[in-house]
Amino acid sequence: MVPGSDACVSMASPAEVRMAGATPGDAADLLAAVIHSRQTVLPKRLGHPAPDAAQLALILGSAAAAPDHGQLTPWRFVIVPEDARSRLAGAFAASLVERDSQATPEQVEQAREKAYRAPLLMLAIGQLESGDPDIDASERLISAGCAIQNILLTAHAIGFGAALTSGKALKSQALRTLFDLAPGEDALCFINIGTPHKRKPARQRPAVDSYVSVLANG
Repeated sequence: MVPGSDACVSMASPAEVRMAGATPGDAADLLAAVIHSRQTVLPKRLGHPAPDAAQLALILGSAAAAPDHGQLTPWRFVIVPEDARSRLAGAFAASLVERDSQATPEQVEQAREKAYRAPLLMLAIGQLESGDPDIDASERLISAGCAIQNILLTAHAIGFGAALTSGKALKSQALRTLFDLAPGEDALCFINIGTPHKRKPARQRPAVDSYVSVLANG
């Protein structure tokens, strides 16, 4: 059972927000503050405590609010608890050897060490070639990305830091075997969550007009 999976997680409607004493404007300001203050906190800067069961239920429950054309739920998450990190470390090492049979013992150990960095570690898996054939893989990937972003934002909102990590190991047979990936499933990234021990200064965000344009009339 997923820790905290028996907890009830719900999304308040605008009316419920007002009943709680907050105006829609207050809710919008709070949401904007959470979104704009979120930043990546690398695993090496994350420590204990990890989210408790109730916090984890809230974080994971937020993924279900992602847009999902056809209600396919084309993503899933696998938590890697501390007592299973050695198995992940072995997969990381095997993945490196798959790619480079001449890898040194030091390089293999560095690969293994990546499994132990974050207090809470989970793998995001996308089901990109399964489900309704009329729903393109790109739509399923977008849904997975939104689910992941909801997780990051919720973790940040309750005081945790988080980072996404990837790498060539995600494509390895060793990792596919460990996580029992089905045909049509892809390992997208690892999600690392913990208490930030150190943060970098906030980075400069791109200006809105650098990524938004208006289609001309004629």
